[in-house]
Amino acid sequence: MVDIATRVYNHKWKIDPIVRSLIDTDFYKLLMCQSVFRNKPQTDVVFSLINRSNHIPLAELIDEGELREHLDHIRTLSLSRGESTWLRGNMFYGKRQMFRSDFMEWFENMRLPPYHLERKGDQYELTFEGKWHEVMLWEIPALAVLMELRSRAVLNDMRRFELQVLYARAMTRVWEKIEQLRGIDGLGIADFGTRRRHSFLWQDWCVQAMMEGLGSAFTGTSNCMIAMRREVEAIGTNAHELPMVYSALADTDAELAQAPYDVLSDWHDEHDGNLRIILPDTYGTQGFLDNAPDWLAGWTGIRIDSGDPATGAETAIKWWQSRGEDPNQKRVIFSDGLDVDKIRELHSQFAGRTNVSFGWGTLLTNDFRGLVPNDALAPFSLVCKAVSANGRPTVKLSDNPEKAMGPTSEIDRYKRVFHVGAQEPIEVIV
Repeated sequence: MVDIATRVYNHKWKIDPIVRSLIDTDFYKLLMCQSVFRNKPQTDVVFSLINRSNHIPLAELIDEGELREHLDHIRTLSLSRGESTWLRGNMFYGKRQMFRSDFMEWFENMRLPPYHLERKGDQYELTFEGKWHEVMLWEIPALAVLMELRSRAVLNDMRRFELQVLYARAMTRVWEKIEQLRGIDGLGIADFGTRRRHSFLWQDWCVQAMMEGLGSAFTGTSNCMIAMRREVEAIGTNAHELPMVYSALADTDAELAQAPYDVLSDWHDEHDGNLRIILPDTYGTQGFLDNAPDWLAGWTGIRIDSGDPATGAETAIKWWQSRGEDPNQKRVIFSDGLDVDKIRELHSQFAGRTNVSFGWGTLLTNDFRGLVPNDALAPFSLVCKAVSANGRPTVKLSDNPEKAMGPTSEIDRYKRVFHVGAQEPIEVIV
């Protein structure tokens, strides 16, 4: 097993690039990329870094030259033969050849497009512009670089024994969480922690701890590289990015109202009826379900990713019942701001009423809260989102108004089109 503390101490020797592979990314990114490659290949987008925790002065913590060095390194990466073989030949969700030959031929020759980096006060402006299927692959590595450079900046002046003790405490914390989860009968939980991880080595350690500590209750990881190396399932389906861009491309209010369902229609065609998990909250869960076509009720499940999770699950269960579906045959995946107490609570509340599973993110792979002075390693909320498509701004409303994004005039229009009323703000934990 890697001695993480020693590797951290030796980072000044540059033995650990933060992003080591193009598949050091979330599985859903590659699934979505293939769909975009097929359905929207001429769409131009702009992705932008958004620091929701603007009290974290990234530009003061992270050296611009070092940041550029890591971003430039990512642009040199290409698929190895082994990675290509794994993507082409491995079975994902019971299906072989999940990735088509034309997509793989493109991906094997792809290099990530240029970036624009500029310091603005104590923050960085980092943007990526180009064809959607190319630019979208910047999101996860860009976040991983910034999160880990922040960690390295905080740890830079710590000595060997300080680092050994820090990581021993953090490992103990993760293991104690795993021990608490062991007692949950019928638990199904996956690692969703790539985008805001403390570091690659730490995420890899956390996955190995989950494998040993939870056995079959650990269902896999969203990180493709770790899934390949550790021989566990790669987990993921789709994200808010798809409806955000499809909606920005809509010319009329009627087309805008239809756009989230067009996304899932294309998704169904792309995957031959597999991976049928609905993410309904981009423009409000209740309105999405109220207006959903009947064929969506037959899908496998729903992922709850904003707002009050229990309310979201109750809404899904009532919707299935209203459409003549049995909630016990469906799956509800919780994935927003989870930690052990919330996982235990939600499992107790919904197990037996539906199939419950969890995607555990930041508080699995980046919970160093209280372990260094001034809580300087506490996780924070950093995202990289599509902010425009073919020159039009994108919008996200979410079930939590604290996660909304887009120009005010467009937010007002989307609220009108999607019949979104008053919303209860909820603190964004991570």
